[in-house]
Amino acid sequence: MACENLIEIRDVNFTYDVRPVLKGINMSIPRGKVVAIMGLSGCGKTTLLRLIGAQIFPTSGQVVVDGQVTSELDSEGIYALRRRMGMLFQFGALFTDMTVFDNVAFQMREHTDLPEELIRDLVMMKLHAVGLHAVWNMRPAELSGGMARRVALARAIALDPMLIMYDEPFTGLDPIAMSVIGNLVRRLNDALGATSIIVTHDVQESLQIVDYIYFMADGVVIAKGTPEEIRNSDTPFVHQFVHGEIDGPMAYHYPAPPYRADLGLEAAHG
Repeated sequence: MACENLIEIRDVNFTYDVRPVLKGINMSIPRGKVVAIMGLSGCGKTTLLRLIGAQIFPTSGQVVVDGQVTSELDSEGIYALRRRMGMLFQFGALFTDMTVFDNVAFQMREHTDLPEELIRDLVMMKLHAVGLHAVWNMRPAELSGGMARRVALARAIALDPMLIMYDEPFTGLDPIAMSVIGNLVRRLNDALGATSIIVTHDVQESLQIVDYIYFMADGVVIAKGTPEEIRNSDTPFVHQFVHGEIDGPMAYHYPAPPYRADLGLEAAHG
């Protein structure tokens, strides 16, 4: 019987050389849900995705995906696990010298022995799911930013993955394109019966589509809860981040001596 949680992150620490990036992280990602990991740049969000994808392994602790401890898998086991994952990279990361069709077909050709006739039908079905079957013969340079992101999403779901990971999916998009991507993330997750993890600092769009949120700062989880609980959080850092306030734990000025001292005025008036 499958565990209720697709992913369990247990007491995970991760260090780059001697610099600690993640410190005692515990997370549970339930099957079928859309979960956001939020926080400022550099707080460890993307490192968590890399750990889940077994690109790197914890310095200590365990990452368990579909009942398998990633650090205990051999190369064959890791590749088998990754074939059941889809990834939407920041800015899409489409292959620029390939057509839209070939971008979406890439995983099918790489990981399956399906005949080209069936691959064609599947590619067109995935493109239709994101509203772009008519652009199959275009190249990424001919697409708008929002269209390119939707093609990248079609590629991410090419093999009907159990897990879809999104690394800053809303970055650089206009409000309409952002809403389109957000709606697709939610609808495709539910239609596929998948589980989705969204790494983002885009608060308002994410709060509308996710089921649960982990909020990170300085490599630790400082808050977690439903969108409503996060909106109403009395944790000062979370409140400042969610409401976009200037004053709060995150100061406007980088720590430094008094500005007047840098100008030599403190000594002059001492």
